[in-house]
Amino acid sequence: MSAVRSVARCLQEATAAFIVGLLALAGTAAAELPEVIERVRPSVVVVGTQQLTRSPQFVMRGTGFVVGDGRTVATNAHVIPAAIDEAAGEKLVIIVRLADAKAQQRPATVVAVDKGHDLALLRIDGPVLPALTLHEAEPVREGQAVAFTGFPIGGALGLSPVTHRGIISAITPIVLPGANARELNARVVQQIRSGSFDIYQLDATAYPGNSGGPLFDANRGEVLGIINMVFVKENKESVLSKPSGISFAIPVRFLRDLLQKAGP
Repeated sequence: MSAVRSVARCLQEATAAFIVGLLALAGTAAAELPEVIERVRPSVVVVGTQQLTRSPQFVMRGTGFVVGDGRTVATNAHVIPAAIDEAAGEKLVIIVRLADAKAQQRPATVVAVDKGHDLALLRIDGPVLPALTLHEAEPVREGQAVAFTGFPIGGALGLSPVTHRGIISAITPIVLPGANARELNARVVQQIRSGSFDIYQLDATAYPGNSGGPLFDANRGEVLGIINMVFVKENKESVLSKPSGISFAIPVRFLRDLLQKAGP
């Protein structure tokens, strides 16, 4: 009988130790939002164009964030200008804030574009920057706590990253066919042909300038999606005469696919 009690006691102690270990791992994986923001901010960059002969010389177009090998920047495809006037000295650049709070400008080159999901990858030179981790574990859920960092209102608030938080309020298809043929513009028709896809609807408000920024899990900082302020809203809110304050993000799985297609 004493042997049975001894075995039972050992099992209880082992179970308790296992639970404590799991709790310790969970505490290590999760973090408070201020700590998460500190990790995310160095990877978030401004995307724009530079031309010395114009005023202003720098024109901001949106937000981006560093992924992969530390020299790749993800953003929205619509953030990238349709054409660069290289003859006039115009160039695509990113601006990153370094650890000493100084801003550094780096030339950028477009290496891959996915217009169907409004995504683009840029290549930058110079020292490697800290890359964000892309989420690829359990499915994203409605009600999940999220945050996003970027440069709202076209940099009018300054070129310091701003963070907003909220939840994923819905996971919903991007394509809502119009009631009649007049509402089926070329973009919607193209999406219907290629198939609709789900996007994340947020209860936090993003602004122009946030486009291309990372939507991340508020506890771990893993990128869940890419904020989109033009492509998605034109499809989801084209019937609205005034902005609704609703924001959207493209799921990160499409960014992973683009990174894989782009290769090393």
